[in-house]
Amino acid sequence: MTLVHQDLAAGVATITLDSPPNRNALSVRLLGELRERLDRALAEPAARVIVLTATGKVFCSGADIKEQRAADGKPDAPVTASFPEILTLIWESPKPVICRLNGTARAGGLGLVAACDFAVAPVTASFAFTEVRLGVVPAMISVPVLRRLDPRAAAEYFLTGEVFDAARAAEIGLISKAVPEEELDAAVAHYADLLIKGAPEALALTKQLVRQVPAMSFPEGLRQMTTLSAERFTSEEGQEGIAAYMEKRPPTWATR
Repeated sequence: MTLVHQDLAAGVATITLDSPPNRNALSVRLLGELRERLDRALAEPAARVIVLTATGKVFCSGADIKEQRAADGKPDAPVTASFPEILTLIWESPKPVICRLNGTARAGGLGLVAACDFAVAPVTASFAFTEVRLGVVPAMISVPVLRRLDPRAAAEYFLTGEVFDAARAAEIGLISKAVPEEELDAAVAHYADLLIKGAPEALALTKQLVRQVPAMSFPEGLRQMTTLSAERFTSEEGQEGIAAYMEKRPPTWATR
């Protein structure tokens, strides 16, 4: 039985967690299959955008607790083996990644949500960082999550484990948008359609600058971005985009 499925249509590679009996928990097997599907989507030229979603009523419940009991002679819990690599793949993906939350997310599942560029959830979804209630900490997921959340909100929900709704998740920066359940697919398609209009290399570089420029000093940021701007206007993509605009036609990357 396959736990992670993938399909490609109209430039969008959709990766689906499909382990509803355990609420799509991050088991060793699921993580292994997820890594394979991400690698495949990133290597596929026809895949312009990646959508990460799941089946059932829960997007991801976090680590598979049954697998996290300490094993003899093994100091590391199983989830630590591959989860950091998966979070890095999503965070650093040159292709935009949209998280389509089909429902609730907890603990480690929120690491996947935060690593994605966009996250859309139904208003009925709920969220919680439940780690402290199990005597553990939201360690690995804090790396992407704390880059998204308002600091006060991060302290509130990391320390209390309190459940919060999708509207609050959008308010504190954990997700991009909360929508009625019947509008979920339309909201995801809206983002995907807009992203496919962008040039692949330009999208990848823009993802980088969104994360890197705020850490630069003002003069250094201007210096580096002036160089990048000049490079992009003279690049193959830049010249094609300008030509398409002048000729009133779609650029080559926008056709699918």
